Amino acid sequence: MSFDAPTMDYAGLSPIIALTTGLVVLVLAAVFDRIKRFGPALALLAYAVTAGCLIWQWDADVDLVSGALRLDGLAVVLSLLAVVSAAVAVLLAIGDPSETQAGRSDWLALLTGSLLGMVILTQATSMLTFFVGLELLSIPLYALCGTNLRRRESLESGLKYLIVGSVGSATLLYGLAMIYGASGATGFQEIADGLQAGDGMLTDSLTLVGVGMVAVGLAFKISIAPFHQWTPDVYQGAPTPVTAFMAVATKAAGFAIFIRFFLVALGPLVDQWDVMLAALAALSIVVGNVGALAQTSLKRMLGYSGVAQAGYMLAGIVTATQAGVDALVFYLAAYVAMNVAAFAVVVIRERQSGFSDDISTLRGLGREKPLLAWPLTIAMLALAGLPPTAGFIGKLYLIQALVDDDWTWLAVMIAIGTMISLGYYLRVVAALWMSPAEGDEAVPADGTPSDAAAAAAGIDTASLPPQIAGAQADPFADPQADRRWYLLAPAIIAMAAALFFGIIPQPLVDFAQHAGDALSVWIS
Repeated sequence: MSFDAPTMDYAGLSPIIALTTGLVVLVLAAVFDRIKRFGPALALLAYAVTAGCLIWQWDADVDLVSGALRLDGLAVVLSLLAVVSAAVAVLLAIGDPSETQAGRSDWLALLTGSLLGMVILTQATSMLTFFVGLELLSIPLYALCGTNLRRRESLESGLKYLIVGSVGSATLLYGLAMIYGASGATGFQEIADGLQAGDGMLTDSLTLVGVGMVAVGLAFKISIAPFHQWTPDVYQGAPTPVTAFMAVATKAAGFAIFIRFFLVALGPLVDQWDVMLAALAALSIVVGNVGALAQTSLKRMLGYSGVAQAGYMLAGIVTATQAGVDALVFYLAAYVAMNVAAFAVVVIRERQSGFSDDISTLRGLGREKPLLAWPLTIAMLALAGLPPTAGFIGKLYLIQALVDDDWTWLAVMIAIGTMISLGYYLRVVAALWMSPAEGDEAVPADGTPSDAAAAAAGIDTASLPPQIAGAQADPFADPQADRRWYLLAPAIIAMAAALFFGIIPQPLVDFAQHAGDALSVWIS
């Protein structure tokens, strides 16, 4: 009896190997106190090596592990976005209560485990690796959301995310089982071939119900309305570094598998699912933008904003063209920069003041701390899609792709959603740059909140928990947070990227097209 071991492409697997090694090192570091303090440096080193491996494999187009994974332009580009998001989360988490209470090495290991799931998900070309990657992404995030053990809202957000995420995973798994029953295959290309070869399988109710359930399961994961109910609560309650990571990295991985599964495995069914996804995109745009109008919490507002932004990105898949995929990836890359700039400022304000989650406490920040106000301002303008930012170019590309493929009504929905969004994005900008009344400052210059400052912001300190009612009661308060390079640098760099790629978009266009080229065999 002879046994033939499968051929392993270690170069192609190098990003996964690098992340797995980093994860093991971080878990072991929790045992040794002398190494534990270097956790962020070890995590950043692992992410840097992973990014280097991805860049090394920039032009790769290979099947891995007997076709269960595929390393191509789409996987490389979106994995890089996830790795960058994780690196930013590590920097923003230094000194955060969640990291301290949960244990630094444990916190970083959970983050790295979730990132590993994202990288696997971007490369998945089989139902098995699809589901394994999705759960490896999700389960550590459930725990991360509840790592601020002394805040009821954090524990509540972890529980909500767990329950809703489990429902989404179960729905997705049931849909995958139905598609397997209809096609008799687990590989994406084999599924497409099986559906085309089967007698009547392209219009069979088993297939169509399975497609719908997979769409619902993925919609839960990337916050598509009406499956977005968990998003505002979890965004607000989770530790802000975790929220920043979830807001961008989860969408990068989620849309990677959305693109690959629907355009490759379900490509023959495009005439059945395109209208369904278009309806979800339109509904998400309306619900997200309208829901954000009434929010006073900045993190909750960004949660609803993420629902609307997911609707914009989903429109790129509806076209089922390479132009649509290119536009989606461009907008996704710009979305990373916009959100990093916004959440970095939120983290800094949280360190300075327990009231930073309320938009009213941003009043006068432009006059007091312009270095903080400008990144948040540019982030709001970019999310609104105003020139000269990358958000404007991204929406322009999405609209052009939709119009070229005769989805003009959906392009009009994006334009309408953009107009509605001005109502809440510009409200934040106005709060930043509108001078407060004489003698009424929302937060003193040293960042330490007081009863007078809270009254000026319209906040009742008596109703707040003691650890939030004032910085003096919060052992993690840092009045000098805006001078910490590891907090300020991500905000400044992300702001510069959002502006640079809005003025000179071609490098980001080429970056996005590299992802779209990987699908040129299956789409036009």
